[in-house]
Amino acid sequence: MRPFKQILLSAATGISALLFCAPTASAAVGAGADSFPPHEETFQLVAKQTQGTFVDVDGSGGPSQGDEFVISGDLLRAGIPVGTYSEICTLTRTAPGDEFDLQCAPVLALPLGQITAQGRFTVTSAGPGNIDLAITGGTGRFRTAHGNIHAVNVSDTETTLTVHLIR
Repeated sequence: MRPFKQILLSAATGISALLFCAPTASAAVGAGADSFPPHEETFQLVAKQTQGTFVDVDGSGGPSQGDEFVISGDLLRAGIPVGTYSEICTLTRTAPGDEFDLQCAPVLALPLGQITAQGRFTVTSAGPGNIDLAITGGTGRFRTAHGNIHAVNVSDTETTLTVHLIR
């Protein structure tokens, strides 16, 4: 069984990675793009965690309701940095066997604006299951963004994200 903090960090990294990398092609859309019908695109990114802090609200060292994980890192596409991300995940439910639910809210910071997302998923001693987040909006070029992000943890610090962006 992996230690609680390692499982939490791995799960939070997955979520963060999903939300922070829009392809550079999105940035190249012309000034009149807002008048066209919705534009859909699906792309993959790698979220690479560079910082992470676990806040243990009751000091127990194990999962408890209200614990938080705060992470940030770089977003890569084909190995090239395309932005950064930051995310806060709150532990909302605990269960026997170190199972718990995380509610996460990541933000992707990109040159032409930000993309926000939110979602909840369950983590077990084997790690997080499916990590699927809803894109809830954004700023700048992404002010009408919606869609979803699916994350798969590759390691404790890297997550592959499949982003389905509609704007």
